Amino acid sequence: MRLLLIEDEEVLGRMTSESLVQSGFTVDWFDTGSAGSAAAHAHDYDVILLDLGLPDMPGEAVMEQLRAVRSTTPVIVLTARGQVEDRVAMLDLGADDYLVKPFAMTELCARIRAVKRRVSAGADHNDMLKVGPLELFRNTRSARWKGNPVTITAKEFDLLEALVVRRPAVVSREKLEEAIYGWGEEVESNAVDVYIHFLRRKFSPGLIVTIRGKGYQIGNEELLLLEARRPAAGASQ
Repeated sequence: MRLLLIEDEEVLGRMTSESLVQSGFTVDWFDTGSAGSAAAHAHDYDVILLDLGLPDMPGEAVMEQLRAVRSTTPVIVLTARGQVEDRVAMLDLGADDYLVKPFAMTELCARIRAVKRRVSAGADHNDMLKVGPLELFRNTRSARWKGNPVTITAKEFDLLEALVVRRPAVVSREKLEEAIYGWGEEVESNAVDVYIHFLRRKFSPGLIVTIRGKGYQIGNEELLLLEARRPAAGASQ
C-alpha cells in the first residue's frame, strides 16, 4: 500500500515515515503543502496523511484542492488541533478520518487499513484479488496459491498487486518501481528482476510474463488454472 505523508515537522515526519515503512507500507514524505499536493496529483496513492499546520499553505487548502479535482483518495488528517469544531470542519471538507497528535503508530496503521477497507467496499471492490489459482488479500497483505498460504514480503506483495490490478495490461519497469519504492527512496537497478524471480519461484514460472522491451504482465489465467489442476510432481496417478 502506497501512502503520501504531508508533514512539515522534521522529527515527526521522519519517525512516522520510518515506522510506516517498518509496518510494510511504501511512503512518500513531503514537508510542504504545495509539494504534497503536486505529488497527490502526479501519483496514485492508497491513503494520504495530511498535517494542517504546513508552512506554505494550510492543510485545509490542500484538502480543498484534492476534492476540487474529484480525487477519491482517502485522507486522514494528522494534527494537534483537537477541538470538535476542527474535526467537523475537516470532515465537511472531505477528510475520511481525523487523528489528534500525539498518536500511537499502531492506531494510525489501524486507521489506514480501516479507511482503505471502507473506500474499497464503497467502490464494490473485493478485498481479495483472484487470478486463476492466485489469491491476494489486500487487508492482510497475504497470498495463497492453489488454496495454500504463500509467504511473501511487503515489496513482493506490492509488485504482484500492481500487476494483478492492471491485468491484462503490460506494466513497465518504471511503474513497478513506483509501486515498491517511496519517493526519494534509492531504487536498486535490478530490484524488479530480483522480486519477479522470487515470485516465480514461490508461485509458478508462468505467473509473471516478460514482454521484451515493454515490461511485465500476469500470465494467462486459463493456463494458470490448467497448471493448478495438474497433480503435483510425484503424486500417484
